[in-house]
Amino acid sequence: MDVNFDLTVVWAFIIAFGIFAYVVMDGFDLGIGILFPSFKVGEGRNRAMNSIAPVWDGNETWLVLGGGGLFAAFPLAYAVILPATYPLIVAMLLGLVFRGVAFEFRWRDPRHRPFWDLAFASGSFVAALTQGMTLGAILQGIEVSGRAYAGSWWDWLTPYTLLTGLGVVAGYALLGATWLIWKLDGPPQDHAYKVARRAAVATLVLLVAVSLYTPLLDEDYWRRWFEMPSVLFAAQVPLLTAILAYLLFRALARRHEATPFWISLGIFLLGMAGLGVSMWPYVVPDQITIWDAAAPERSQVFMLVGVALTLPLIIAYTGWAYWVFRGKVGHEGYH
Repeated sequence: MDVNFDLTVVWAFIIAFGIFAYVVMDGFDLGIGILFPSFKVGEGRNRAMNSIAPVWDGNETWLVLGGGGLFAAFPLAYAVILPATYPLIVAMLLGLVFRGVAFEFRWRDPRHRPFWDLAFASGSFVAALTQGMTLGAILQGIEVSGRAYAGSWWDWLTPYTLLTGLGVVAGYALLGATWLIWKLDGPPQDHAYKVARRAAVATLVLLVAVSLYTPLLDEDYWRRWFEMPSVLFAAQVPLLTAILAYLLFRALARRHEATPFWISLGIFLLGMAGLGVSMWPYVVPDQITIWDAAAPERSQVFMLVGVALTLPLIIAYTGWAYWVFRGKVGHEGYH
């Protein structure tokens, strides 16, 4: 096993970690935005937003790590995936911009607060939907010719990508609801329990639908999920997901506060594991492996030194921010 192979695998896991960290941390931010219209104007919405005010912008650091790492470590994959999903990426970035602007302006422009609330909710929904559709567009396959994207402008728009997009929207809503259960009390927390149950049902139904649809897209997917010996490993993913789903509904019924959020993260982690079962070792399914797409060895070594220095710092200051702002959100809030 040569050095380049090892570094390529290391970088694949670094980027996977960055993507999962983004999904976990910005996922519940976006989920709160998706659920925002369901909360009562006034205390409910203000406290929901205050629960993420100290951390929401720092959470997006992981998006930079995932996207920047893909560009630096796997430039060929970046050059193929982005042209295939440009409309989705542009829509996602615009959604994140609208959400960020609305976050600040709803406090500084009370006269137009209903408009900023709408911008916050719609920006969150669009960002979540397009992230899920981007995942679906990659999984359903990208047409490649001569190391370049060879498909059309609209290849990303299919029933499958809409299904994955809605699945991510429901999953983020679940993360947001369980986060609010943890951080709020009183009537807003009661409402969070109610929407968490609905979001959990929607998430699991869409997760099952995507899981059944994906093996039908490609023969390789089917083999990895249903043929020996890979099925022995792959079967553990839905089994563990079913167990966590049961524990989630039980925790919600017993009105546990922190537990539902951690169980929801576990379901997302298993979703990432299922994604790995389907795709590994391809970064563009059936077209480009991680080794085909990898940057030169010297570039990987150079970047790895930088990541080794900065990643612990990012984890440390993120953990410190969450520790400082632990506990329930009061009525005064961050703003």
